[in-house]
This record gives sequence, structure tokens and C-alpha cells, in this order.
Amino acid sequence: MPVSKKILLVDDNPFVLEMMGRALSKEGFYCMKAISATAAMEILTQERPDIILSDYHMPDIDGFAFRQSLIATPEFKDIPFMFLTSEVDNDVMLEGINLEAVDYILKDTPLPVVVSKVNNFLNTVREQHERTLKELSVAAMALNLHSVPQKLPVINGFGVDFWHKSFQNYPGGDFIDFITIDERCTFVVLGDVMGKKWGAWYFSFGFLSYIRAAVRICISEGNFSTKNILQKINAVVYHDPVVNDVLSSLSLLMIDTNKSTITYSGAGDLPLLYYNNAGESLEQVKSSGMLLGLMPNGDFDEITLKLKKGDSLYIFTDGIIDFEGGEGKKTDYNTFTQAIEPYLNKPFADFKNSVFIKEKTAAHIDDCSLIYLQKTS
Repeated sequence: MPVSKKILLVDDNPFVLEMMGRALSKEGFYCMKAISATAAMEILTQERPDIILSDYHMPDIDGFAFRQSLIATPEFKDIPFMFLTSEVDNDVMLEGINLEAVDYILKDTPLPVVVSKVNNFLNTVREQHERTLKELSVAAMALNLHSVPQKLPVINGFGVDFWHKSFQNYPGGDFIDFITIDERCTFVVLGDVMGKKWGAWYFSFGFLSYIRAAVRICISEGNFSTKNILQKINAVVYHDPVVNDVLSSLSLLMIDTNKSTITYSGAGDLPLLYYNNAGESLEQVKSSGMLLGLMPNGDFDEITLKLKKGDSLYIFTDGIIDFEGGEGKKTDYNTFTQAIEPYLNKPFADFKNSVFIKEKTAAHIDDCSLIYLQKTS
């Protein structure tokens, strides 16, 4: 986990804001400054800091009222909060601590000590995060729970690869699977359970179980239609009270090596990118299906692509096209399209080492998954 050092300073004294901001900036902090609690709330709607350092005595809304409003707001209540004030009354300090403040710092504390306190707290959070992640990862491995394949399938005439990066290295809501039926047919699955980290990861296994079961049942009945399989999955999810309120997208593809075709159906997923090697053209392939479980009939369609040697297909989740901008989260499909274009006639391994992937690895804001299929012969 990269060490994030983003802090929101709240104080009605511009001089204190400036001095504190300079001291923290010298230590590598990205400082956001608010002259009031109201201004701080406006900033929080745009950016999420790693910690908030707030004055107690402020006009209109004091530090305690500001802290209470944060606690009452689900998306802000877990942001670590420190009070910075000249108030030395023990009762007042106790009240601040009772509002789940992680520390109460007096304003006459030397700036280097304030910076050290903030740094030490964030380092402790990071270390706890890493320990928890390690323990949970060990438990998941012991149970043999994986949301992405441990090895790639071998498919005659087709090359297959993928790139996956979970949010903050936590197992998340993206899941990938390759279901080999026989030498002729292989199903490719890419899903995205809405949410992040372990909550989304937990539900991803429910969806994967339904998908695997539906594929096997339909195949046993001689039904190889991705549309029909997707509808069967949708019907089960719709009637399951455990997962029917959990939104998930799904891309389901079937590779037929005898016909050199890929059949595709989607449920609320992003358009695929199809590269026609002979025509040197890159185009989107869009499905019409709704997110899984929204309605009894998901209005799914089925698209068949006839691939020739050198043709390729890119299937991905929204983490690939989501970016953190100055005004918050942005989604830009075209940025990914432009990033992939120089690599269309190169090995997928080259793209996995590209600047785009390196930047996405360093600054992704969601689980990221990308599957690559190519007709090789």
C-alpha cells in the first residue's frame, strides 16, 4: 500500500492555516485548507483526505459541531480526526476524545511535533492495514478462494491473457473465470460486483457460483447460447434475497475453436473493444443487457464475431477507465482506447508494461481487470 499523505486543515485563522500548511507540505503532505467547517464540507465532497486536523474555536460551526456532522455522514465518519486548539480545559478535551478524535493537540505545540504526531498516526494506520491484509490474504488462500484464475487456459488457435489489480491490494469485486467445456468450447467470464474491498469480494463468489452452475446446466442440456445462460443466471440472482440487492455487471463470452468465433452477451457491462487486423480498425462491441438481477428479464442479446488471424478482443471493467481528477472521479473510455492503439499489433505483455498500466497500478481508484483474446492461427 503506497503511503498516502493527504490532509485537510480547518481553522478560521488564515495565519495558522498557512504556517501549518507549509510545515506539513515540507514533509510531503498534500494540504487542503478550509477557513470554516462549511468550507471543509465543500472540500470533502470533492476529495477525501487521509486525516482531518481541525480547530475547536470557530465562528458559526465550532469544531465539535463539525466533528458531529462528520460522524453523522457515512462517507465521512471513518476519516481520522484530530483537534488542534488553544483550549486546555480537561472537560473540553475529554468531550473531543469522546467524539472519536484520535488526538487533541494544543496550538502552542511546536510545529515539528505536530507534524510528527500526524506522521506517526498515519504510519500506524498503514502498518495495521498491511497486517490485516496479510492475515486476510492468508485466510483466503487457505480456503482456496480466488476471484481470478491461477493459470491461463490453453485454447487451440487463440491466445488468452489478462491483467488484474485490486483496489489497495485488497481482494475486491472484480472476478475473472475461464470455464473449459472441451477442446472446442471455452467460456470467458468477467464480472464486477459494485463496491470495493472485502464486501464486494465476498459477494463475487456467490455470483461466480451461479455463473459456473448455469454454464454447466445449460451445456448439459445442449444449450450453448450465451444469451440463454445469462438469462438463467439473471433469474436466479433476481430471486435470491441475499444477492438481488447487490449490483453486478457481467461479460460472458464463448470461444468456439471449430468455427473461429466468439459469442458474446453482456449485463450492464462496458462495450468491448474489437480489433480487426486486416482492416486495421478498432471498434466497440456493445451489449443491451441490464445489470444482473434488476428485472426478471434482463433484455439480453447475443453477438457473434468471426475472428481471423491477428484479430483481438479486449474486455474490461470500469476501473480501467476511471481516473481521479481535480474535480473528483472521471470516466474516460477514449483514454483507454488511445492507450491501447500503439500496442494492437504487439504482444499483450508489452501493453502490461506500458506507461498506461504503470500509471493505473500506481493511481487506480477501483478494482481493475482487463482480458485479452487474440486469434493466433
